[in-house]
Amino acid sequence: MSVLLEFSMFPLDKGESLSEYVAKSLDIIDKSGLTYQFTPMATILEGEFDQVMDVVKQCYEKMNEDCDRVLCNMKFDSRKNSSGRITAKTKKVETILDKELSK
Repeated sequence: MSVLLEFSMFPLDKGESLSEYVAKSLDIIDKSGLTYQFTPMATILEGEFDQVMDVVKQCYEKMNEDCDRVLCNMKFDSRKNSSGRITAKTKKVETILDKELSK
């Protein structure tokens, strides 16, 4: 079962600039081999449920090493017999509009 999982995770006890901590998570995500899309507000992962949840867990464990308080927002969409949705969903809307949208 393919899952699209969107999450944002960041420390609440490290001040205003959090890029250093987010970068550590992105390194884990990139090394996971899963398809992902990084945005300024969240990251979207695509894979099997256990795979994406394991990546989120690894990100949490890494952030928890350096931070006393961590916030994570997460939502997912699972769909049987489906894959490649991380790009297919946006392509479908672009086809309907007959134009490429800003990425």
